[in-house]
Amino acid sequence: MSNSSQRPTAAAGKGPLGRLADFLDDRTGYRVLVHEALFERVPGGARWRYVWGSTLVFAFMTQVITGLFLWANYAPSAQTAWESVYYIQHEMTGGWLLRGIHHFMAQAMVVLLALHLLQVVIDGAYKAPREVNFWLGLVLMMLVLGMALTGYLLPWDQKGYWATIVATNLAGIVPVVGPSLQQLVVGGPDYGHHTLTRFFALHAGFLPATLVLFLVVHLALFRKHGLHAKQPVTRPDAMFWPDQVLKDAVAMLAVMAVVLGVILVPAVRTMFAGGEVDWGHVGAELGAPADPSESYAAARPEWYFLFLFQFLKVFEGWGATGEFLGAIVVPGLIMAVMFLMPIVGSWRLGHRFNVAFTLGIVAGAGLLTALALDEDYCSLWIDRASLADAEKLYAATAGDDTKIAAALGASCHAHVDPRSADAAPRFAAASAPNLHGFGTAGWVRGLLDPERVAGPEYFGNTAHKDGDMVGYVRDEMADGEKWKPAEIEAVAVALAAEAGLPEQAATAAQVGGFDGIHDIRR
Repeated sequence: MSNSSQRPTAAAGKGPLGRLADFLDDRTGYRVLVHEALFERVPGGARWRYVWGSTLVFAFMTQVITGLFLWANYAPSAQTAWESVYYIQHEMTGGWLLRGIHHFMAQAMVVLLALHLLQVVIDGAYKAPREVNFWLGLVLMMLVLGMALTGYLLPWDQKGYWATIVATNLAGIVPVVGPSLQQLVVGGPDYGHHTLTRFFALHAGFLPATLVLFLVVHLALFRKHGLHAKQPVTRPDAMFWPDQVLKDAVAMLAVMAVVLGVILVPAVRTMFAGGEVDWGHVGAELGAPADPSESYAAARPEWYFLFLFQFLKVFEGWGATGEFLGAIVVPGLIMAVMFLMPIVGSWRLGHRFNVAFTLGIVAGAGLLTALALDEDYCSLWIDRASLADAEKLYAATAGDDTKIAAALGASCHAHVDPRSADAAPRFAAASAPNLHGFGTAGWVRGLLDPERVAGPEYFGNTAHKDGDMVGYVRDEMADGEKWKPAEIEAVAVALAAEAGLPEQAATAAQVGGFDGIHDIRR
């Protein structure tokens, strides 16, 4: 009787949130799960050396969140990928920061992976009964590197395009299955739209989903075996909450601070120097659009793959055999040794070998990376080659609403005002129509002019100069009885209005008395 009378009193003493928490706990038992997750004993007390796994999970979650927002604005096709990234970087509010965090956090993950691997090997956390978890960690490492590699192509700029060609060509040297594997990854015999869509599917779909699956198993085994304390244990035990959680949280904030610093420090320096910051140029670099017809001598992988790029130079002059040894055999042997570490490490000398081997690999990769960076720094032509096209492009984009069309077609199309003094020779040198004023009524008006459409300003220098469109305009528009000048003008304005250019509104308002599309259909 007394118990039943006390329950309403206890419930009444709690606020709405307390009663909601009791309700959820009664239905789900979440308090037990939280207790199991947080109130775990840490042998030897909380340590800073234990933060690397948590920072990796934090970095991955940051990548997922920023990646989803980027995905919402990205158009994965060879015709629209670069333009959508340009929009994110230069037009979308905060897009430069979003893309910068995603770009540099990916690089931070590679550094954190190396630190976590060193900590695990040095502490002997790969030994029994944690062998399977160590192998899962190596798989996770390869998945992270795969995500970094596939993401490099997605901006569809010159740097990423040509670097991806180099990387996928290495896959083609694998005996027997190499050519088929390369064609499977590329999406056909040539690099293009299907290459981009496959890399996007790998980067945003298959690899992250696989990583989450392995990460869940990795964390489950970590919980099963508990945290491995470096021996001998000389300090009293502590609890994961709040002792280790505090250190993990500080480390996560430090990682984010470093990433933001890399993004913002150049802009801050410019501001303190009294300059004006162009936020579109802050954060991740965006080069000139990919152009398969123009070779790119400055193609380089991201810095965390430069060690392999530099290592392959050791085998220069060996032909395909050297590439096979440097890109497939040696890295394969290194990974094989790492997978054997739990077995080798069961002996004391074996553990020392594992530690020395890991330190040697990390030091060797660091040295090769430094050599590659030093060579590139001393070779100023690389910087010029990598930035010249991009700077030319950004300069072109500062003018008018046809900026992107002009930049993308600079190698074939002219972009010259027909009234300018040098218009005629530049039209003659172009191999495609002039794009100055593209989408405006003036441009369409010239397209409908029987004399100009077959000239070098439009299709005179192309394979379409004798095509159906040119023939139709010359046959139909030249007949003053079929098409009066006012009607041609109205059609030009109507077609140009489809482009939605702001300056066309006033022109369209001045043309009246004729519904071009309606009258044509009649």
